[in-house]
Formats: sequence, structure tokens, C-alpha cells
Amino acid sequence: MAILEICCYSKECALTAQKYGADRVELCAAPKEGGLTPSYGVLKSVREAVTIPVHPIIRPRGGDFCYRSDEFSAMLEDVALVRDLGFPGLVIGLLDKDARIDIARMRHVMTAAKGMAVTFHRAFDMCVNPLQAFDNLAELGVARILTSGQQSSAEKGIKLITELKAHSGVPIIMAGAGVRASNLEMFINAGVEELHSSAGKWTPSPMRYRNTGLSMSTDAEADEYSRYGVDGESVAVMKSIIERHHV
Repeated sequence: MAILEICCYSKECALTAQKYGADRVELCAAPKEGGLTPSYGVLKSVREAVTIPVHPIIRPRGGDFCYRSDEFSAMLEDVALVRDLGFPGLVIGLLDKDARIDIARMRHVMTAAKGMAVTFHRAFDMCVNPLQAFDNLAELGVARILTSGQQSSAEKGIKLITELKAHSGVPIIMAGAGVRASNLEMFINAGVEELHSSAGKWTPSPMRYRNTGLSMSTDAEADEYSRYGVDGESVAVMKSIIERHHV
């Protein structure tokens, strides 16, 4: 049966995902940045409260995946932290200046993450040669690759996703980006073993007084008074589709 991973941005989200049938959680901060490393407080509280596997993302900033030496040092410290907290896996990705897998640094990551399942995230979708990158990651011992098939959505990238899946069974190919109940069957029918979805929605802030004339974001149009979270019903619907196909 296909595995359903839900991207979560808080303990509350992770507990909701678990309650409604998620098999695994990718734990992040900063949804508008596409996911950054969660704080120690969030990591610790989620580790204590959530019983399904949780894989925190190790990503110090938004933007590209070619990191300065100080950023990489911080990433290794974060890898050690999530390992010591007892998480079973983590999510990470590093590229060099030519958009190839940064093999030397990934070797350091794999050593630091010994005993954990490592997912290489959608940095894969920015790499120059996906088949070569797949082989590099297989050699490194990466457990899975999260990919949209190098397209703006996994639905548009299904051709490459199925090619990668046929290329070799390891790493596992996990489809992500725009995966939802309405297109889930397409991925299941294509034999995709793992599915990644945000299953999220924006909800209004409970604040009654609102100073709407300014923003704390570098994006002046950003809505400071909305919050992102997991929609439990969306998770439940996706899980039921997966289970129906398994029967």
C-alpha cells in the first residue's frame, strides 16, 4: 500500500495528520519559504507527542541549495540534533554550483545521520541531470527522493517520476508538489509507492485588532493575518483512496 507523507509546520499539524491517517510527517517551519529547519522547541515537542515517523527538514534558508561553509556547518549541527532527539529520519538536499549533487558534502551528511533514513528533497528538481543525480544518491545510500519530476507539479512531471521509478527501486521515488485527492489515483495507478502532500489550508488569525497598513514580510503583499495548517479531512480522504486501491 502506498505511503502517505504529510508536510506539517507545527505539533498541532503533526497530531492532526496522525489522527486522520498519515503514515509519516515531514516537519518544517516557514511554509512561505517552502520549508525550513524547525526550532528546537518544536522538534522536541513533536518528538514527544507524535507516534508515527517524523522526518524534520534540514534547510537553513530559502532559495537555492548551494550553501556557504557556515551554512553547511549549521546543517551538520542540526543533523546531529535531530539524530540525538531520536527522529528516525530527516530531509535534506545539497547541490554544487553546477546544479549537480554535492557528493562530498552529502557524504558528511550520511555519516552524521548514521542510522537514520535520509530523504533528498526537491533540490533534486533543480539538478541538471536527474538520472545521474539518482545514481549518485543511490550510491550515497539515500533512502528516498522527493520529486515533482522537475516540473511545477508532480502531475506535470509524472513522465520523469515513472522513468526514475523504473530506473531502479532504490532510492524510493516519492511524488510531491500538488499531490491531492483529485489526482491521487493517477500516481497510485503509475505504481508510485510514496506520496507527499501538504493537505493544507490557510485559516484567518484570531487577532481582533489588525494593523493592516504594514507587513513584517519582505513580500509587501503577504497576509500577516492568516495561518497555514493541515486539513485533517483532506488527509482522511487521501488515505481512504489509498486504502481502496489496496483492497
